[in-house]
Amino acid sequence: MSAVERLLSEDAPRADAQRNVRRLVVAAREAVADVGVGVTAHEIARRAGVGIGTFYRRVPSREALLQAVVEDTIYEIVGLARQALQDPDPWHGFCSFAAEFVQLRAMSCGINEALGTDCALTLDQPLADLREQIRLLVERCQQAGAVRGDVPWQDVPFALTSVMTGNRTIGLPAADDQWRRNLRIVLAGLRATTA
Repeated sequence: MSAVERLLSEDAPRADAQRNVRRLVVAAREAVADVGVGVTAHEIARRAGVGIGTFYRRVPSREALLQAVVEDTIYEIVGLARQALQDPDPWHGFCSFAAEFVQLRAMSCGINEALGTDCALTLDQPLADLREQIRLLVERCQQAGAVRGDVPWQDVPFALTSVMTGNRTIGLPAADDQWRRNLRIVLAGLRATTA
């Protein structure tokens, strides 16, 4: 059962209360993406179209809601990695995962914070699971001769994260698909020359 499902099932509230919890979860996901994990309960309630009293009646705390939302999102990334491991072509699977990983980080301020900094949420287990899946992906590619053998798997998350960019650098505007262009360069650098 996911963290959000556990939150939804607490005390099995009435149907209208369940709807409010779902609205709060959707609003929290959007707010985490737009604002980050520092988003306030008032902002989440406003986005959900409910009052702050309803917020605190329906969820244990702002932190519990954010924990559930961010944890579930990280487990979605873990699921993407597991799908990539099922691809018969290790390199294709890795590239597909890399694009989805970077896109999610680029689109969600809060997920970028949670994956990149010490945030106030307790994410030890989801992050450990994600690290393990990335290790498996990289090692599978290395065993297939698709990724350079001299690249430790621990360097790969940093390399993937490095493709995200700001809106400008040295006076040049970033293209709309700048992260995709950067990702192509990084993947070319990771690719084994014999592949």
